[in-house]
Amino acid sequence: MKILVTNDDGIYSPGIAALAKVASRFGEVRVVAPDVEQSSMGHAVTHSRPLSYKLSPIKFEGIEAYRVNGTPADCVALGTHLWSNTDIVLSGINMGPNLGNSMWHSGTLAAAKQGVLLGIRSIALSTPVGKTEPDFALLEPFVERTLELLLESRELGLYNVNFPEQPKDIQWTRQSVRLYDGKIVPGTDPMGRKHYWFTVTPLESAEEGTDRWAVEQGNVSITPLRLDLTDEVVLKKAMEETPL
Repeated sequence: MKILVTNDDGIYSPGIAALAKVASRFGEVRVVAPDVEQSSMGHAVTHSRPLSYKLSPIKFEGIEAYRVNGTPADCVALGTHLWSNTDIVLSGINMGPNLGNSMWHSGTLAAAKQGVLLGIRSIALSTPVGKTEPDFALLEPFVERTLELLLESRELGLYNVNFPEQPKDIQWTRQSVRLYDGKIVPGTDPMGRKHYWFTVTPLESAEEGTDRWAVEQGNVSITPLRLDLTDEVVLKKAMEETPL
């Protein structure tokens, strides 16, 4: 099995090293990741300049690793072009959760989506970050169990996985769709120039059975996703009420 590992935190992130280590137990791994952090990049692709890749300055034990001057989606597109017959794309382990509405702007999930767009099964994996780095040694057995579960199938699929800081179990979930309060926080830099931070705060509690709820309960959340964003209920109603 050929496994392409990428992320949006960049080649220097400890999360991608932790994921590559576990993934190497399931097949031949190659790492292709951004040369700088690309968090919250979403599914941006580079079209106005050429892409290039170089050997990673970070060494991965027994694994080829490269850095790309592009986005997470670029890394998957280029990586699968250079490494034909890729079987699986793994993106992560992201330094920070990708739950609920954050899926819309997640570079981690976008890399996995790019894999599915190319006809390759793909999994995005994330974990919260506090004042210290995540304990990847503690997460390792749950990462392995999750990959064992999801790599059994040969069907095309897209999965979003989130690990709590101290996992207790693994749970199938759906995406949490709740309203968020978008806040702009003003500030001033050392030169006296104004700048602004954008942040969000959930306005509603997580609904039982969702990804946010599972992680809040200390469980690993696995959410199957699809690329088709069509609202089937609204479409059916529109066709019935306003036939064209």
